[in-house]
Amino acid sequence: MKHLFSLLTLLMLAVTAAAEAPYRHVVFFKFKDSASTEQVQAIEQDFVALARKVETVKGFEWGTNVSPEGLNDGFTHCFLVTFADKAGLEVYLPHPAHGEFVSKLKPLLDKVCVVDYVAR
Repeated sequence: MKHLFSLLTLLMLAVTAAAEAPYRHVVFFKFKDSASTEQVQAIEQDFVALARKVETVKGFEWGTNVSPEGLNDGFTHCFLVTFADKAGLEVYLPHPAHGEFVSKLKPLLDKVCVVDYVAR
């Protein structure tokens, strides 16, 4: 019985930790060769502005690829958006500001990769 209680306690702690863990939304962009430096810089600024417009965004950072490994498959930009939970993402995705950003982005984008995860 003591072992069962210990196991249940560990399980409850794990569930609580998962519920409190941040929800991460990672976006990688590969721009079209035809996208100018100015257009790419405008997208960078627009993404920064987007993160400020949606109240469920709890953290935001971004950068360009500097890896010497050459394994980026042409993706040059990484954006990490943090939400308190999945519900935050569910507010963000249909948000009008997100839709406006995507409409500006799409004509310049060659490829996109999105990975969401719960931080551990």
